[in-house]
Amino acid sequence: MLKKIFTWWDGATIGTLLFSKFNGSRVGEDSLGNVYFEGGKATDGRKRRWVIYSGANDASRVPPEWHGWLHNSTDMTPDQLPQPRSWQKMPLPNLTGTEAAYRPSGALEKGGVRAAATGDYEAWSPI
Repeated sequence: MLKKIFTWWDGATIGTLLFSKFNGSRVGEDSLGNVYFEGGKATDGRKRRWVIYSGANDASRVPPEWHGWLHNSTDMTPDQLPQPRSWQKMPLPNLTGTEAAYRPSGALEKGGVRAAATGDYEAWSPI
């Protein structure tokens, strides 16, 4: 409980949860469990929109359809949008730092074997 009061990097704090409950209206939830709220007024006069993440606070975990709603690109929530096309892939969160991250063939994590220099490289040396 004490951790929820003071830490923000692994989820919403108690204050954020209470603020969301009393000052915003719940708009929806995505497949990852993130909950979206709307309420109050921003400085430009539009309603303020925010997300409470389920788990770590990582903006790459917001699906594209909710990203558009959060940034006022559209006023339609994802349940009002047309269904995705059959050829569209599901979005992935940022995989940097995980086992599933992309690593090129010369990366140390993949054995560190690189192609030999081809001879068109000349090392710089001062005079």
